[in-house]
Parts: sequence; structure tokens; C-alpha cells
Amino acid sequence: MSRWKALPESLDQRVRQLVVQLRRLKDHSGLSLVSLAARTSYSKSSWERYLNGKKLPPREAVAALARVCGADPTRLLALHEVAAQAWRADRPAPHGAEPAGGAAPAPETARAAGPPDPPDPADPADTPDTGGGAGTGGGADAAGAGEGGRRPAGGPRARTGPLVVLAALGVVVVAAVALLIVRPWQQDAAGRGTADTAAGRTAGAVTAFTHRVGETFDCHLTRTPGGLSAGRSRTTTAILGSGATGWDVVEAQCLLHHHGYDPGPVDGIVGEHTQRAVKRLQAGAGLPTDGIVGPDTWKVLRR
Repeated sequence: MSRWKALPESLDQRVRQLVVQLRRLKDHSGLSLVSLAARTSYSKSSWERYLNGKKLPPREAVAALARVCGADPTRLLALHEVAAQAWRADRPAPHGAEPAGGAAPAPETARAAGPPDPPDPADPADTPDTGGGAGTGGGADAAGAGEGGRRPAGGPRARTGPLVVLAALGVVVVAAVALLIVRPWQQDAAGRGTADTAAGRTAGAVTAFTHRVGETFDCHLTRTPGGLSAGRSRTTTAILGSGATGWDVVEAQCLLHHHGYDPGPVDGIVGEHTQRAVKRLQAGAGLPTDGIVGPDTWKVLRR
């Protein structure tokens, strides 16, 4: 089982959600980074950057990971659409970086945008484009300006502005629909524990999960139409393996306590104590004792 590095605290929650799901899929498949590089067109170093939150993976890399792991890429691609919006919002383009003529960047190029990491020669996705398209376009613009710096009315440039606006509106609409369908925040929509209350935060407020050393959470279980709940997460399908973090883990740890299986401190991290408790629960329920919380284990926990 992989031991992942902690994701950067500054990473947007929507990007974090995508990376966590990619990590879980990779761990569940049993493939190493070397194996992923061999089965996809992306190098080992690129996968290391993608899976540690250093760079947003391209849409094609997400689809390739789902394919080699035998998973349905639909949900991952929807998460990527939302994560790409957050990634670009956190990293505004440098002043003067707009392409010549004001044309919007191609959607696939925008999705693959990331921080200024050095390019990886072995990775086609990390190879910079050395084509002369921008320069050619600039020359055409200069020639088209003609005498007096004016363009003929009704020419191709006159229609560029409205097309760019329509394309931008289309991207916003698609992202909004994907966000409503996936709703990645639901799994994290739970209040923090006693440490947050002591710090003056409103108990039960909707916050993104961020692990703090030594912080633990209280468990207050109730019976709901969907089954037993600790009020931290409503999921019944999340995959929680070694090293997983989040409100889903807090929920599972509280439910394990209720069923008499001690997961150790309720800290929102799947460690050795939590895995042992999961295995004992699975053995008692006649499930495969792999120590990974999945849909079948959630059914037992929610009873």
C-alpha cells in the first residue's frame, strides 16, 4: 500500500478531492508509478507531480488512469472539470500573457495548465509547444491593421469578441452543471471537532477538512432514514484505504466506535489502528478482510 505525502495545505479543496480520488484508484489497482508510466503516455515523474498536488493532471491523464485501472472515468472527469476551474482561479495568468489577437486559449490547454514546473522531456504532456502559431498570428494582425491602424468593418477580427464571450459562457455553464451533479463538497460538509469550537469557530459549520496534529473529533450518533450517522458525512460509497483523510474517515471511525471496534483516535486519518478495526468488523460481517472501507463495509457500518 502506498504511503502518500501530505497534500499542500494551500491546495484548493476541489483540486484536493480530485487528487484523493486518483490516489485511491491507483492504490486500489496495485499499480506503481513505474507501471502507470509504462501503460500510459505520461512519465513516472509526471504521475508523481499529479498525485502529490504539485501540478493539475491533464484531462487525458485522468482518463488514462481510469482506463488502466478498469474504472469508469465519468465521475473523475467531472471532478477534473471542477478542479480545473479552481486551479486556474488560484493561478491568474501573468500580465501580458494573453495570446496575440486576444484569442482565448484552447480548452484542453487550459485544463492542463499548472504551476511553472520544469518540463519533462519523456512526457508529451509536459513538452512545451515550440510552434510559431502565435508569431504568425501576430504578423497577420500587423498586416491586417493596414494604413491608419484600422481594420475593415465586418472582417474576421470583428467577430472574435462575441465568439470568445460565447465560448467562455459555455465553459462556465458546463462547469456549473458538473459541480451540481458531482457535489464533491457533500462528503466534506461536516463541522470540525472540539478543537475548532475551542478556537472560537461555530460548532457544526461547514468547513473543508484540514488535519491538525493532535486534533480529534467527538462522535454523536443518530439514526437517520439512510441509516446510522455521526453527522460528519453521508457517503455510502467512498473508498477509504491506508493514508486516506477527510470527513468520510471521521464518520467511519465514529461508526466503528459505535459497533465496538476501536479505531484509535478519531482524527480523520486511516492509520494502522483504524485498518485493524475495519478488518475485525469485516471478519465479523463475513466480508473480505482487506482493511479498506468500501460500499459493502459502509452498509455494515450504517446498520
